[in-house]
Amino acid sequence: MNRILIIAFLLSTGFGLKAQDDLLDLLNNEQTEETTFATSTFKGARLINGHTVVTRKKSELEFVISHRFGRINSGIDDFFGLDNSSARFSLEYGISDNLTFGIGRNSFEKVYDGFLKYRIFRQSEGVKNMPVTITGFTSMAIRTLDNPNFTDDDFSSKVSYTHQVLVARKISPGVSLQVVPTYVHRNKVLDNQENDIFALGFGGRFKLNKRVSLNVEYYSRLTSELADNIKDSIGFGVEIETGGHVFHITFTNSRSMVERGFITETTGDFSGGDIHFGFNISRVF
Repeated sequence: MNRILIIAFLLSTGFGLKAQDDLLDLLNNEQTEETTFATSTFKGARLINGHTVVTRKKSELEFVISHRFGRINSGIDDFFGLDNSSARFSLEYGISDNLTFGIGRNSFEKVYDGFLKYRIFRQSEGVKNMPVTITGFTSMAIRTLDNPNFTDDDFSSKVSYTHQVLVARKISPGVSLQVVPTYVHRNKVLDNQENDIFALGFGGRFKLNKRVSLNVEYYSRLTSELADNIKDSIGFGVEIETGGHVFHITFTNSRSMVERGFITETTGDFSGGDIHFGFNISRVF
């Protein structure tokens, strides 16, 4: 910037034409040495159940409340699922612009979780040309509710880990897409299940207007299990931005809002009406 100001001053003092041409060339070269970063690839740190590439800015604190009600096809006796609900509360803090730390508690299976999220690369054009944003994610979840299917359900058997690489690209001002290679390890499982699960998540955000967008999410399990009641997690949602709030209205076949839960333990058949209505709301301080 200082160099640009000096060049502009020299030009205004009436240097010779040759000198002016040389200075203009230098100024043009200086102006092209800029990097433009993609902004608002996603508005929130969550798409439906899973994370996006978004990290909190340094010293920002985000409070997130998520609810999932019972299945819509449960009928009028359960008021189409509204009589039953599970909730998750979390706090997420920006240690730096690229590093976020979070903790949460999910009432479903009484799970506590903590995670770290680091933005490795950011989509940009110019001197630094990067076609995608890449964020690393790692978490640990602890189920405190005893599992009656386990004869010995000690602390170690209740712990699981999730590792993800989130890769996203803002295709246009109104379209952003994301792919999420995922690895989940569960310390203890039933005999017909696998401890290690590989999955591939897909997601997208499609803006309908300045403040409203349609979000979609799908996690395909790449590791086959003998338990045929486990389904892939599917979700659709409407995202509404209102000042410091981001509000999601969601429809998903997953009840859990922790990675190990909705990726490896979803039993609802979305096409059969096993859909949980819910919402996410966040406030940034």
